[in-house]
Amino acid sequence: MKVVIVDDEPLARGIVKEYLKSFSNLNLVAECGDGFEGVKMIVQHQPDLIFLDVQMPKITGFEMLELIDNPPQVIFTTAFDEYAMKAFEAHAIDYLLKPFSKERFDKAVSKVLGQQPKIPIALTEETASPESSQRIVVKKGQNIVVLPVQKIHYFEAFDDYVKIFTADGFFLKKKTMSFFEKTLDALQFVRVHRSYILNLQELTRIEPLEKDNHVALLKSGVRMPLSQAGYVKLKSVLGI
Repeated sequence: MKVVIVDDEPLARGIVKEYLKSFSNLNLVAECGDGFEGVKMIVQHQPDLIFLDVQMPKITGFEMLELIDNPPQVIFTTAFDEYAMKAFEAHAIDYLLKPFSKERFDKAVSKVLGQQPKIPIALTEETASPESSQRIVVKKGQNIVVLPVQKIHYFEAFDDYVKIFTADGFFLKKKTMSFFEKTLDALQFVRVHRSYILNLQELTRIEPLEKDNHVALLKSGVRMPLSQAGYVKLKSVLGI
């Protein structure tokens, strides 16, 4: 089995490497100090198992997993036990709380080796990192982009994805509109239509259309349709 380690602490990576020596059927193919490098190495090597830290600079372990199609099996390694529930919601094989012993490490690895067939990680809508309300991590070609939510103009539903519009164009994220509606600040981002979530900072005015329909005009010139429920919600948030 091919293994990749992703952890920003050299000492922590060293401990995992040392513990792995007792498993001749596990082949360490790469070790990475951050999530950006982790994505590249996982795409390149297609490992069967990754040892993944949760709290890292640049992007978190959960954010990194969101950028990978069909993530491999994962054993999380972290000093923060508050992430344990999120790890298991993501169907992680195990969760090692630092500092962990060789005995505890062996127990986690034995779970991987004993699984027939192997079960890949399954990210759910609930597996959101605390950073999700402040930033969104996306891929644009081969590049990883961290979008501060303040720079997002609006969200638009797009099949199984969501288009995230900024001044630099749009980015795709494999999430649902409901996920962003629940995750983002409801006083800044308003679901004005089943297909649209609007950043209130981008709103310039609301215009009436025929009958009881309305449209929101954005600073960028975009005219966004408002559902009746969305119009009521938007007026409530604006206090009008």
